[in-house]
Amino acid sequence: MLLHFRLLLCCIISGCSALWRPCTDLLPLDLLRRVVPAGGVYQSRVRLVQSQGSRGVKFTGPPQALSFPAAPLFTNCNYFPAEFSIVVTLKIPQLPPNKDEYIFTLLDGGSDRLLLGLRLTRDKLHFLLQSRGTTRRVTFRSVGLADGRWHTLVLAVTGHYTILTVDCGIPLEAFPEDLNTEGSVFFIGSRKRWNGLFSGLIRQLVLLPGSDASSRVCPSSQPRLSILSIPEVLLHLPVKPPTNELPLYPYEAEVRVSPVSPLCRVSEVGQLWFSTEKKGLFLCDGSMWITMLQERERLDYVEEHQDLFTTSETFDIEVFSIPSVGLFMATANRDLGSTVYRWTNGRFERYQDFSTHDAQAWKFFTVGRESFLVVANSGGDGVEEVSVVYRWSNRTLRFVAYQKLNTHSARDWEAFHIQGEAFLAVANHRQGEMNHNIESVIYKWNPNTRKFEVNQTIATSGAYDWEFFTIGPYHFLVVANTFNGKSTVINSTIYIWLGGSFRIFQSILTTGAIDWEMFQIGNRFFLAVANSQRLDNTGSIQYNINSTIYELNMTSQTFIKFQDITTSSALDWEFFTVGDDKFLVVANSYDGNSYSLNSVIYRWQGYERFVPVHTLSTNGCRDWEFFTSSDGSYLISSSARQALSKILKLRTYRQH
Repeated sequence: MLLHFRLLLCCIISGCSALWRPCTDLLPLDLLRRVVPAGGVYQSRVRLVQSQGSRGVKFTGPPQALSFPAAPLFTNCNYFPAEFSIVVTLKIPQLPPNKDEYIFTLLDGGSDRLLLGLRLTRDKLHFLLQSRGTTRRVTFRSVGLADGRWHTLVLAVTGHYTILTVDCGIPLEAFPEDLNTEGSVFFIGSRKRWNGLFSGLIRQLVLLPGSDASSRVCPSSQPRLSILSIPEVLLHLPVKPPTNELPLYPYEAEVRVSPVSPLCRVSEVGQLWFSTEKKGLFLCDGSMWITMLQERERLDYVEEHQDLFTTSETFDIEVFSIPSVGLFMATANRDLGSTVYRWTNGRFERYQDFSTHDAQAWKFFTVGRESFLVVANSGGDGVEEVSVVYRWSNRTLRFVAYQKLNTHSARDWEAFHIQGEAFLAVANHRQGEMNHNIESVIYKWNPNTRKFEVNQTIATSGAYDWEFFTIGPYHFLVVANTFNGKSTVINSTIYIWLGGSFRIFQSILTTGAIDWEMFQIGNRFFLAVANSQRLDNTGSIQYNINSTIYELNMTSQTFIKFQDITTSSALDWEFFTVGDDKFLVVANSYDGNSYSLNSVIYRWQGYERFVPVHTLSTNGCRDWEFFTSSDGSYLISSSARQALSKILKLRTYRQH
């Protein structure tokens, strides 16, 4: 009733006929569409820019070309609606303190006097209205619109109130009289000044007479990008002319420049990223970065870089980085303690020593902002067998003992997070000298006690390795069972996280399994097992056997055999990439006669599967680790036969 009364009053003042009609239709009036129509070529006045997954209009002028008369909008009389809403979606970087920019203005056609306008400063939004010969201003403070992100604002003028809603948030209340629009002109993105064009992007600019538009755009799943009416050229579907030629509006995309890959999500569709490390240009498709232009880096050959002499034979290597501190490597040594090394001037240098007992593996992990290392001790101090969790001290820049956990000939630790909670899984190999059929343990971080506590136990047989991985919304944990007391030909098991615990998903027959390596190529998921030896009930032992790669079959929802590779007592697989190429390297340790064997790098070749491309001389190779630094890519091998680990540099070339 109030709306009809005010519009009726408007008609009485303007001398309308007795039959009541509003000055304009009560439908959304897309002001932006009038300067960016779908069917014309106007690239001289605007550019379309894709930013943070959404397209907007960048004004290039001149201002006169971004204007249109108001008369076609107000068809029944010359008065602006007494009640209306303005809906704007925009993105603008931070403005200098003393600069203001107009989102749009309505000017008197003869004198250029401002009748109506929306102006933005660094932290304020001003609504300007000509009333009884003077310009009245409503200011909304601390709105925070100039922050480089998309925002949708609804400015509703009703009665004596002006109400602003930003991103469907809490409305801010801060009054209008009849405004004669005869001969007036709308200017989009300016106040007719050439040097005053709006510098950001505008995606939506709508005048809705007669109602508060906030109820029509809110609530929204994307409140920063709520939609009332958007020009067709800003939608993701290309707008083509009737002749099916190329789209009239090619769009630009903002480019991020960084060495590290930014996030690629649905909200970043169309975002470009230039990698200073890969020397390439990539496009986000909503889930991954697609190569657009790049000098392809290819692996040429491998050369020796550093001989690292350790205190004793090394069973495992863990490479990790601590933000703002550096790159590190931990070695798990047979005796005389273990060591952490720091990457300094292109080499690993001794950094910190630890007292360990026949250490088998290290695992680096984080809980919140804290960094930890946990060691798998397979021996004891004569009283009990314990493995130790160490916490990084930002004060001393060293790891300090934090928690001891009872283990049984521990061979490996795996750390992972599920739904924001931190877990540790230990592979208990045996209890005493003979009992291999024991329980391995999964621990969960208690944020109250700030300790790891037993969460679940799982029956294992000579467990040697845990591997955690995630596919879609599902979390998996696979164990490498090595020996059940009689044979090495036994099942290793994949577990799936359901209802707060791990449950059996699939069992796979393995042969002295020592290691699992999960990797992904495109949208395909693989598991590679390192089989070490075949020992059956007769007591005969074979070392030259197949290790196997399995692929997840989406139809049967099981891992099925993909490729057998002959190995010699394989103890580890390591997957890595160089450029677009994918590789697997195997640690061959013993062939029944000698420990001096070639370990092999295999390259993924699609239909040909993995094929051998490089052979590397090793002695009782126990572990491989791949890492990158600012000066290239490297492989590290450890030896279970000598106190020497080797760091190899991967020499590459660029292919156009």
